[in-house]
Amino acid sequence: MTLTQLKYIVAVDKYRHFATAADKSYVTQPTLSMQIHKLEDELGVVLFDRSKSPVVPTEIGTKVLDQARVILQDARKIKDIVQFQETTLSGTFRVGVIPTVAPYLVPRFLHAFLVENPDVELVFEESLTATILEGIGNDELDAGIIATPVKTAHIYTEDLYVEPFAGYLSKNHPLTAKDVLSVDDLEQTNIWLLNEGHCFRDQTVKLCKEAKRNTGSEIEFRSGNLETLKKLVEQNYGMTLLPWTATQHVDTNHSGAIIKEFSDPVPCRKVRLAYGRKHLKQSILKAFISSIKASVPEKLLTSEKRMVIE
Repeated sequence: MTLTQLKYIVAVDKYRHFATAADKSYVTQPTLSMQIHKLEDELGVVLFDRSKSPVVPTEIGTKVLDQARVILQDARKIKDIVQFQETTLSGTFRVGVIPTVAPYLVPRFLHAFLVENPDVELVFEESLTATILEGIGNDELDAGIIATPVKTAHIYTEDLYVEPFAGYLSKNHPLTAKDVLSVDDLEQTNIWLLNEGHCFRDQTVKLCKEAKRNTGSEIEFRSGNLETLKKLVEQNYGMTLLPWTATQHVDTNHSGAIIKEFSDPVPCRKVRLAYGRKHLKQSILKAFISSIKASVPEKLLTSEKRMVIE
């Protein structure tokens, strides 16, 4: 029995598909399948029901997988202990980032962090909040940048910054006549939203429901990522909401759309760093947090006069 074999069966359980598990493990499918067969022969059991699609673990396979995850977690901890010393910043730091933060925040701090900490290898994974928290819980990620509170035991959070929302309006939208928006303005218009599963969508829905609580109005739902929603607005279709970091990537002189800020109290979200193990990589965590906070304006480090949407 090897750690590699345990990694392969965990990958198959995660993706429920041998070819996908092999691709994500950077091996060929025959290699992965052969190693899993060897493990099954050694244990004298069948770990997966291959007659079903997607494949599912057998009853004994589920028990073996639970123990395999524990073993792999402990193995990663041993490697981290050897790599990491309090006097130096070195080793691999694996971070999950939600899609409405990743393309706008990471470029702001990445270069400065790597210049100051050349021996730290950063590995980013863009995922939804639930997947990030699962990765932290399974010890597959060291930390995650998210924008919602965490109620999961053994996962800790530290606030990074408070990010205002802004309206992104097509040039002919009626609200472009206003100098600033108010939350009540949202009762007059429908808004493009992200797919379910995105916390920014959930926060926008909460904000809109607060504005529309007495109107019975409908919210307009559409699929896509923030960049897709921006393109829809720029084609003169309606309005969406953007977090502050996303507005910094808009050239309104050429986009054909308009950014409108909100009046006080400004609706906003709180961006946080979530992490699991408090006894390892504390120096890297502190340097990572410091680098992010230094990359945003000081005014975003407080929630004063703002409406935090959780």
